[in-house]
Amino acid sequence: MLKKTTKLSWPERVAKVVNRFGTLRVSLFFFMLALGITFVEVTVLNYFLYGEVEAKSYLDPVLLTLLTMPWVLYFISELIRRLERSREHLTQVIEQLEALRKQDKASALNLRHNIQQLNYEIEERKRAELQREEAIRLLKQQIEERQKTQQNLIEQSILLRSCFDCSPDIIYYRDENGRFSGCNRSFEELTGKTEKEMIGLSPWDVYSEEIAEKVVASDREVLATNASLSYDMWLTYPDGSKKPFLIKKVPFFNNEGKRIGLLGFGRDIMEKQKAQEALEKASRDKTAFISTISHELRTPLNGIVGISRILKDSKLTKEQHNYVNTIFACAVTLGNIFNDIIDLDKIERKKLAINYEPVELSGFVFELNSVASLMAEQKHLEFSFNSNVPEGTWVQADTTRLRQVLWNLLANAVKFTLKGDVQFNVECHIRNTFAWVDFEIIDSGIGIPEQELENIFTMYYQVDRKEVRAGTGTGIGLAISKILVDEMGGQIEVYSEMNEGSTFSVSLKLDLIEAPESATPESSVNGLSILLVEDVELNIVVANSILKKLGHSVVVARTGQQAIDAFGVGKFDVVLLDIQLPDMTGFDVLQHWQDIGADLPPVVALTANVIKTKEEYLEKGMADVIAKPIKIENVHKVFNRLFAEQQGQVIEATAVRTDSNQDYAVLDVDFLEQMLDTIGYDQLEQNLELFEKLIAEYMQILDTVLCAKDQDEIGKQAHKIKGAAASMGLNHIQKIANLIQITDSPAWWENLDDRVEQLKHACEHDLQVLKQWMASL
Repeated sequence: MLKKTTKLSWPERVAKVVNRFGTLRVSLFFFMLALGITFVEVTVLNYFLYGEVEAKSYLDPVLLTLLTMPWVLYFISELIRRLERSREHLTQVIEQLEALRKQDKASALNLRHNIQQLNYEIEERKRAELQREEAIRLLKQQIEERQKTQQNLIEQSILLRSCFDCSPDIIYYRDENGRFSGCNRSFEELTGKTEKEMIGLSPWDVYSEEIAEKVVASDREVLATNASLSYDMWLTYPDGSKKPFLIKKVPFFNNEGKRIGLLGFGRDIMEKQKAQEALEKASRDKTAFISTISHELRTPLNGIVGISRILKDSKLTKEQHNYVNTIFACAVTLGNIFNDIIDLDKIERKKLAINYEPVELSGFVFELNSVASLMAEQKHLEFSFNSNVPEGTWVQADTTRLRQVLWNLLANAVKFTLKGDVQFNVECHIRNTFAWVDFEIIDSGIGIPEQELENIFTMYYQVDRKEVRAGTGTGIGLAISKILVDEMGGQIEVYSEMNEGSTFSVSLKLDLIEAPESATPESSVNGLSILLVEDVELNIVVANSILKKLGHSVVVARTGQQAIDAFGVGKFDVVLLDIQLPDMTGFDVLQHWQDIGADLPPVVALTANVIKTKEEYLEKGMADVIAKPIKIENVHKVFNRLFAEQQGQVIEATAVRTDSNQDYAVLDVDFLEQMLDTIGYDQLEQNLELFEKLIAEYMQILDTVLCAKDQDEIGKQAHKIKGAAASMGLNHIQKIANLIQITDSPAWWENLDDRVEQLKHACEHDLQVLKQWMASL
């Protein structure tokens, strides 16, 4: 590599001067210099050689110099100049070459760098290619796994959908706007719409207005709280049948936690509802059983009470009178036990009611004293009675319930006192409009342990004492007494010490009233012709004795059929009808008379059934009710109400319709004969087949809406049954369906079950009658 020096050589300096001043000027300069040198040389040489200098000695050298020197100098200067230019050009070329070399070197370095970079990139690309191949492999693997996952999801989705569709529960989901986004097959069956048809619909488009309001209200609650909600709801199928569902709604969210709608689930709880209905029916059956057993037990008991009352009013010896009093006390005791059992059933059914009526308080407590003293006398116990109740004190009280409470306490006092005495104290504190009455029963019996005092009023609590183990009773008397006292707004308390006795106290606030105008009604009615329908001989004797003593004539019928056979329009002024008869109920007898269109005299129910209220008998068509055992005052009260204003008047009635075709009374025979003439036997038979099919569907739907307790739907379904029955001339079915259809009638709910049972029975029975009628053509 050439190096450029910083110091110039003399040729270079000369060349620079030539280039700077030009060849001519430099030549002239050197020519003049050469002339000068020539003169000097000539001078010096001549002087040293010749010792002198002549002018002519200068002529030849100067002339030679003048002739040759300019051209030489010019040539040399030009040569120098050109050489310099060549050098400068060469220098430039060298510099360019150097620049090119540097550039090449830089290019080589750059190329080397690029090669290295390229090699690096090639390596990177190789690695990237390997990574790409690995990534492709992994991607393929992920794709395969995703495909498998997607396939699994599809299979799971199909499985889940199949599970949803196979599920008997209804399942649906709706978006934030409340519009359906999907559902399962059970929900499709419920709504009658497919899933595709459901999508985008609102509850108002799917349900009835009433149900939609409930659905939307529950939706709002779920969306407002973001919490699940469960409730029961009756839903209607397209065919009109109803089923109860346990509905559960939950909000659902996406992966980001944003709520996107709600899920709904509904489980058919018809079986649960039927089980509940079965329990209620069992309760009703139990009530009916208690009613029946009460009747069966009370019937002979009422006879005993009635006969003993009659005997008490007759002339007896003292010993006979004591016997009669003993019979009467025992019968009253049994009666109160029956009352406890019946009240227990009423409490369980929440049907216990307190019925206030006027009562003369002093006579009421003296009556209790009479019976209690008889019981104490039987056990040879001393009995004392103290009362400060003024005579003629009339109050409003439920005498039946109050007597039951006090009798329980008095009976227990006698029962658990083996020897000693029993006290019955009554204190009355009269205020302006009411009286505070404290009843206190004190005995010297076995007492109650202190730790058991708090359980004394618990249901089925019994004393576990060997002294009285054989006579501990039912264990419900005190519990029912506490409930009754609470219902009457009073208070009952107990104090006791072991082997020292017990004290029970009852405090009541009773409203004072004026004495009724007819406190002990005397009958102003006599000479009535009475049809007495009773099956128990003892009750017949008691009732016959009382009625004849009051001056009435009596015809006795011992069965329902005998009553039907003995009945005639205008023949009797009043019917005393027992409800429980050997062949049918008293209601059946009354229904028969009503069905044949008889103009009935007043029909008064005779019953020992204290389960039913008076209103229930009146709703069945009875004019009044007389409880057994029959008391003269009750007969006076009823007969005065029914006949006091009609005494001496003749009760008009139409003749009882007798029909040789009485078996077909359930049919509208005239209508059927017209249909037969119009459409012919074959078409009528086809209509009957269609009716059988429809009535089965109608009754099935009626059962579902009956379980749902949907009053409007029950009425609508009964209306359909009524219309279908009318088209087939089934009068009896039509009448029962009409009673069910009138949903605003009094005590409709209370009578509904009985009427539905009558309708079911009539559908079976009357259809057979219709078929028999058609077969007889």
